[in-house]
Amino acid sequence: MKPRSKISGTLLALGWAVAVAVAPGCGRPTGTKTAEAGAAPAQRLTIGVSLMNLSNEFIVMLHQAMLARAGELGVALIVTDAQRSAERQVQQVESFIAQRVDAIILNPCEVEASAPAVEKALAAGIPIVNVNSETRTPPTAFIGSRDEESARLAMEYIVQRLGGRGNIVMMHGFMGQAAQIKRDRGAREVLARHPDIKLLADQTAEWDRAKAMSLMENWIQAYGEKLEAVFAHNDEMGMGAVIALEQARLKSKVIVASVDAIADALQAVQDGRLDATVFQDAKGQGGGAVEAAVRLARQETCAKEVFIPFQLVTRTNAGQFLQTVSRP
Repeated sequence: MKPRSKISGTLLALGWAVAVAVAPGCGRPTGTKTAEAGAAPAQRLTIGVSLMNLSNEFIVMLHQAMLARAGELGVALIVTDAQRSAERQVQQVESFIAQRVDAIILNPCEVEASAPAVEKALAAGIPIVNVNSETRTPPTAFIGSRDEESARLAMEYIVQRLGGRGNIVMMHGFMGQAAQIKRDRGAREVLARHPDIKLLADQTAEWDRAKAMSLMENWIQAYGEKLEAVFAHNDEMGMGAVIALEQARLKSKVIVASVDAIADALQAVQDGRLDATVFQDAKGQGGGAVEAAVRLARQETCAKEVFIPFQLVTRTNAGQFLQTVSRP
C-alpha cells in the first residue's frame, strides 16, 4: 500500500486535518479560513472535504486532483479523512456546518450510513457534492462514474480470455460502499449471460492489498488448479492477488483483472503481471467535484449528475495511461 500524501500528516492519522489550497503553485497547510497576506478572506470560498480513506491510493489521487483544481480556482479546502468510518464522516460534516463553509464535498464511506451527512448539509442550506461514491440521500450534485460499467468491462475481458468457460473468484471492496455494491452487480450481470463461467467464491478484502493477499492464499489452498481467473473490485486487491499467485507460482495460469488504474497496477499491466485494469479518472472526478462545489456556492448553474466513462486497460495501451497518472 502506498504511503499517505504529505498533506495528510499526523492529524489525518487521527481522522481530522486542515489543508488549504491557495493560488496555483502556492499550496500550503494553514488554519481554517486563513488567507495569504494581502488577500481578502471574505471574498474567498471555503469548501469542506470529507474523504473516505486517505490510505487508499485512488483516494489519494482524488485528493491531489482536488487540491490542484482548488489552487487554480483560488478557493480554500478543509480536508478530513474519515478512515472508512461513516460515523466519523457525519461528525466531520457537522463540523463543516458549524464552521459555515460555503460548500461541502463528500466522498462517502457507505451508501446508507453516510446519508445523514448529506441530509445535515442540505438541512443547513449548504450545497453538498458527492464525489466518486453515492449515498441513499441524493446530494446537490454528483461527480463520478458508473461503477457497474467498470465491472462489466473487467468481467467481459475475463470471459473473453477464458473463451466463455472457466472458474473465477471475486474480491469485494468494503461492504455497503456504493462501488462495492455496483461492481458486484455489474459482474453478476455478465456472469448471468455466461453460465459456463463458474463463480467459485466471493468475499471482501476491504479494498486492501494485504487482506487480498491473505484471501488469495486461502483460495489457492481451497481451489488450487481449479482457479482460472480473479476479478478484484479495485487495484489494491488485484495487486494483492497477483503477489499471492506469484508466490505460489500460479500466476501464469490465472487471469487477474481489477479496477482503478492506479500507477502500481498500470505498471504491473505493462510488465505483464496484472492482466487488465479499468481506468477511473481520479483527476476528472476530483477536479470536477471542486468545480461543481464552487459553482453551487456561487449559486451558478451546475449539472445534477456528471458520469465520467471507464476505460479498459491492457498491455497494449497501459503505457498511455501510465503517462497520464504519473504526471504531477
